[in-house]
This record gives sequence, C-alpha cells and structure tokens, in this order.
Amino acid sequence: MSDLPTATRVPDPGIRALYQLESRWQAWIDVEVALARAQAELGIIPAAAAEAIAKVGRLELMDRTRIDAGFARTGHTLVPLVWELSRIVGEPHGGWVHWGATTQNITQTGDLLVLRQAHRVFLRLIGQMLAAMADLAERSAAMVLPGRTHGQHAVPATFGYKVAVWIDELLRHVERLQQAAPRLFVAMLGGGAGTFASLGHQGPAVQATIGRLLGFGSMTVPSRALGDHLAENICLLGLLAATCGKIGREIYTLMKTEFGEVEEPVPPGTVGSSTMPQKRNPKLCQDVIAAAAEIRAVVPLALEAMTTEHEADRTTSLMMDSAEARACIATGDMLSRLVEIMRGLRLDPDRMRRNLDLGGGLIMAEAVMLDLGAAIGRQHAHDVIYDAAQAAFVENRPFSALLAADPRVTAHLRPDAIDKLLDPTAYTGLCADMAREAVVRAREAATALVG
Repeated sequence: MSDLPTATRVPDPGIRALYQLESRWQAWIDVEVALARAQAELGIIPAAAAEAIAKVGRLELMDRTRIDAGFARTGHTLVPLVWELSRIVGEPHGGWVHWGATTQNITQTGDLLVLRQAHRVFLRLIGQMLAAMADLAERSAAMVLPGRTHGQHAVPATFGYKVAVWIDELLRHVERLQQAAPRLFVAMLGGGAGTFASLGHQGPAVQATIGRLLGFGSMTVPSRALGDHLAENICLLGLLAATCGKIGREIYTLMKTEFGEVEEPVPPGTVGSSTMPQKRNPKLCQDVIAAAAEIRAVVPLALEAMTTEHEADRTTSLMMDSAEARACIATGDMLSRLVEIMRGLRLDPDRMRRNLDLGGGLIMAEAVMLDLGAAIGRQHAHDVIYDAAQAAFVENRPFSALLAADPRVTAHLRPDAIDKLLDPTAYTGLCADMAREAVVRAREAATALVG
C-alpha cells in the first residue's frame, strides 16, 4: 500500500485508519446487526434476538484474544468474529447471528460502508481543492505566461487559464463519483452462491431492508461473481489520479530552475537536501505524482478481479480488496497534498513575463500572420512569417527587426503596428474570461461539497 513519508504540514485525511483491520471488522459487525434487524422486521428471527445482537454489536465489547486465536486456528476471514458476536449475545439469541448469510455478503457490504466513508473524505478534499483553485484562478486570471505545446512556446496564455482547465476536469470527476454512488453502494445478501436459497422468497426483501438500514441500495442479482461496480470505483479513482498527477507534474515542471514561474509552499525550516543547502525541492508535487501513479497502477488489477470463476472465487475477492485499499489510501494522500499545494502556491509573474520574452517576440508569430493575412491571404502570410521566424531562431536575430526589414510585411504593416502585434499581453484570447467563469463554478461546487 501507499506509504508516503509523513508531511507534518499536511493533515492526515484519515483513510489509512479506515482501512485498518479493526475498522473493517466493525463495519462487518454493523452489517451483521443490520441483517438481524432486517430479518426481525420481516419476522424471520425474533425481535428480541435482533435487539440483543444490536446491543452488543461493537468490537470493543468483544474478546480480542479469542478472535485472534480463532483466526489463527481457522484461517477464515469472518467466522471467528461471528463466533465471538454469538458468544457475547449469549443464549437464547446468539444462534440467530449471521442467519442465512455467507461471508462475502457481510464482508463486501461492510467494506462498502468503509468505502462510503472514504468517498466522503475524497469529495470533501476535492471541495477544499476547488475552493483553493477558485482563489488561485481569480488572482491569476490575467497573469500572462507562455502557453506551451509539445514542450515549446506556442501562444501566450494566463496562469488562471491553466487553473480553469484543472477545475473543469475536477468538476467532471465529482459528477462521476456522485453518479456512480447508486451503482456502487448496494447491499448483497444472496447466500452461498447468490441464489437466495437460504432465505427463499424473503431474500430480496431482507437484502433491500439491510440496504435501507445502511443507507444503501440493493443488488438486483446478488451474485458473488459480480465485480463491475467495485472495479468502476477504482477506474474512477484512476481517472481522478490522472488529473491530479497531471497537475502535480505541471507544477513540478514550472518549479524547475529553468522555468521558475511557480513554487509549491516551502515553509521556513524545510530541508530539501542533506548535502545541498540551496535546494527547495517540489516534495509535495513528488508525493502527488507518486501516489497518482500507484492509483493508476491498480486499475488493471481491479479489472482482472472482475474475471471471477463460476459463482464465487476468493482469489478475485482478494485482488479487488487489495486494489481498493491501495487506491483509496493513495487517493487520500494525493488529494490532501494537492489541497496544500493549491492553498499555498506561490506565483512569480515577473518570471513568467521574462519567459514570455525569451523568444524575442516569436511567441507572437501567429498574431502577426493573421493580421498580415487579412491583406495578403493566410497561407501567403504564413510563408512570409515562417521565413522570418526561422531566420530569427537559426541566426539568433531579432524577430521584430526581420519583420521590419521584409518588404512583404512593411508593404502592409507599419513599424508601430508590428510592435503592437508583438505584445504578448494583448493576445491571450478568452483566457481571463474562462478563468473567471471557472471561479464561479468551482466555488459553487466547493460550497456543495464542503459547506
């Protein structure tokens, strides 16, 4: 599982605690309690039995030594917990624990209780990130920097536009996670082979009542071989990780000494290197990139885990459990660090401007071409500006001087018009508008997610 170094300035999102064995055990016990209550509602077991089971359905009331010994002896995922719950319920009601259920019914439904808590944390963190991004986009909406394609200067853009791109993508991830919830959070109680044989015609009603008690839906066909909804969740986390990894990599790149346009928060006292005192390393970005890679790496494992043989196969259950825990823990690490980056990101507009000027006006070649093209045609203008741009680059000569010396240009553009066309701050399109629109959408989503 993901085991990033502790970052004292990054609050623990709590996902690791959710995936501790004791947390999962309590979730399984909660499902056993819901099972008993559902069966009591439907007259399958005595109401007094359900109340007795619910009264002691807490892990701290159980004998951990007995449970551990049971696991050591049986090697079974759930049975020792069922034994201990039955023991502390006592006679005459302990025998109604786990009535008509099979292990995966309890563990899968319980693990989804854990996952639902993790999803709530994820959505809260995304909401916090969107709020911070809104502030960032607002203050940098018109902050001009080089737009880059294929690693080279393209046309000018603004930093706020970059953030608008991130916001737009994150908002769709929120939609995906919310839309997947009804498919994902469903109770399962089909019995040994998912056939409802142990409960008969009452089985679907028991399953639906468990779902209602837990705030879940109910599986239409409670097959233990179904895993698409579980894999979908991990695929969605993989998509989210791809976006977050991209953001982390962008900031990492723009922090490089040769760029110097941004810097993640580096509190006083932070040590970047044991031997090079000058180092201000992108530690949080590196954490994000590493965690995002781990999440994406378990997506194939989740898809492989869908290939369950016959009506059930513990092999694929183990694979899916591992993929979920690893993906969720890494997602918590990734999102918590990105929140801190977005809240504390330092921008250097002066460096952005210096970088804009590195090409001596070449970044404005398209603007000059289009203006000239209005007089001589776009393709002919492309040829003219291409000649000047390539000469400027290869011969290391000023682009503006080459344009001013070309009669094909000066026949239609005066020197002052050329100078105006070479101003990168005047050619950012709708960057600022898109950034400000993204601010509004991000704040609306953040309010809904965080309050």
